[in-house]
Amino acid sequence: MCHFLGLLPIIVCTNILYSITCFVNAINSSGRRISVNTVDRYIRALCDSYLFYKVNRFDIKGKQVLKTLGKYYIVDSGLRDILVSRSSSDLGHLLENIVFLELLRRGNKVNIGKLAEKEVDFVANNADGITYYQVSTSTLDENTLRRELEPLQKISDNHPKFLLTLDEIMPNANYDGIRKLSVIDWLLGK
Repeated sequence: MCHFLGLLPIIVCTNILYSITCFVNAINSSGRRISVNTVDRYIRALCDSYLFYKVNRFDIKGKQVLKTLGKYYIVDSGLRDILVSRSSSDLGHLLENIVFLELLRRGNKVNIGKLAEKEVDFVANNADGITYYQVSTSTLDENTLRRELEPLQKISDNHPKFLLTLDEIMPNANYDGIRKLSVIDWLLGK
């Protein structure tokens, strides 16, 4: 069982929506026995130790925080590099983690947005109001651009919406009010 609990921080580093029950079922299906409470306590200990931040989902249409399928972001991306081998490193997850930390640094309360079956990477809320963010390494591929814009286009309110990418070609574009920005410029406050 300790081997499986040792894998938990690595799984948490992937920034994927998941339920504790799914993780427990995977362990139990391998012939080991672990309870939901044990995994829940272990994840809470990681957060209480300030190794991870828990981010709740927010139902954009219903305007309420959901209690299931949150994400966890690591406090230090250097620790992520140690936990997740460089060969399996995913720049997209790392970039998403960096944007999350910057949103916190800027004083935002941050949630993951849920709109029907779509996900908005971040719903940031501060004294100025709500802002929506999608993060992608690149949207030069038309299908990727469509996939990243779709959740933001379905939001019917008039709060600011941003698509942050590493694209050097057309880094600053506007798609019917959704502003595409270079994530580097955004991080530097340009």
